[in-house]
Amino acid sequence: MNKVKRLRRIGIFEIFNTLLMLAVCFVTLYPMWFVFVNSLNAPEQALLGTVNWWPKEFSLASYSVVFNDNNLMNGFFITTMRTLIGTTTHVLFTAIVAYGMSKTYLIGRKVYMKIALITMLFSGGLIPTFILMVKLGLYNNFLVFIIPGLYTFFNMVIFMSFFRTIPAELEESAKVDGASDYGVLFRIVFPNSKAVIATIALFSAVYHWNDYYQGVIYIRSPELLPLQTLLYKIIAENSMTFMQQQAMAQFGARLPGNSIKFASMMVATLPILLVYPFIQRYLVKGVMIGAIKG
Repeated sequence: MNKVKRLRRIGIFEIFNTLLMLAVCFVTLYPMWFVFVNSLNAPEQALLGTVNWWPKEFSLASYSVVFNDNNLMNGFFITTMRTLIGTTTHVLFTAIVAYGMSKTYLIGRKVYMKIALITMLFSGGLIPTFILMVKLGLYNNFLVFIIPGLYTFFNMVIFMSFFRTIPAELEESAKVDGASDYGVLFRIVFPNSKAVIATIALFSAVYHWNDYYQGVIYIRSPELLPLQTLLYKIIAENSMTFMQQQAMAQFGARLPGNSIKFASMMVATLPILLVYPFIQRYLVKGVMIGAIKG
């Protein structure tokens, strides 16, 4: 009888837990589905403002307007280049620093760690940072997306925790064979650190792809504005007039602003979502190792 009661309690818990997780998934996914469906709706349906599970009248008019807008396509290119360059340089630079900091025999290691920890807990503030960017010549410069994000203390700690799990015998044997520190890093450490590299690369790529704030603060040239900043301006400032004029010239009808906004959101969101399935297994492994060994 006790076993039956225990199994019944477990069954009730599993049912409740499953229903709760389904509700959380629905609340999480429905906004994206709503945007996707309305971006594919015909302009007439979008004007009604109804909530639909499927497009009532399928139309790619909004996407046609978005892809024909030179500013958005240029923003897409800037964001793509920023994500590729920023992610690559961040992973490389942070990994090099973490490799050195993972060695207990590094002179001044404790001092460096304390200084780095301070940068994680405190910042100079917006105005001093803005002045620093101007003095460095990074204002209205594409490198303002790359150089400030070369290194973060949190990601360095994850790298350090992972590097300590690599057997020291591998490094020692490589040095016996004449490998330098950089040779050990690139030939021994990096090939055995695919999980943590994929994890940090994903964190960095998501940040670079989704960030709009730096474009708002440090960029004034329309040619250098990333996609997310343009999307922010479209939504926050409701600057849809030009794109609606394009739609009028292209389709002979005025597309509703919300329809164009939804299509812009999908264009800005889908690429980074498509990355997850390819590196999910590395992500889970990297996060778990960093959590356990840290």
